[in-house]
Amino acid sequence: MDNHSDQLEADANHPGSFFAGLLLGGLAGAGAMLLLAPQSGKRTRAKIQLKGIELRDQTAEAVEDAAAQARVKARQITANVREKAKDLQRRGQDMLDEQVARVSAVVEAGKTAVQGS
Repeated sequence: MDNHSDQLEADANHPGSFFAGLLLGGLAGAGAMLLLAPQSGKRTRAKIQLKGIELRDQTAEAVEDAAAQARVKARQITANVREKAKDLQRRGQDMLDEQVARVSAVVEAGKTAVQGS
């Protein structure tokens, strides 16, 4: 008996057994579906078509919403980048003005030193 149960366990672990069971289960499910279907094929196709249209409309709406959100985000980023660029330009101009003032002071000091000698 023990040898027989070992053989059954080995057969159950074989990949072919899994696929055979999957195929058999799928066929049984399809047969049950055909026997127990609550409506005709024409009605089912119409329902599938309506659901497809609903899904398409929902998808189009979701894509439009995502595009609108992307446009808003792009505008925010653009405004933020422009503000940062203006800030950098102001800071650069301030640094330039400071350097010009320092150089002018050094030039003036040099002129005074030359004139004083």
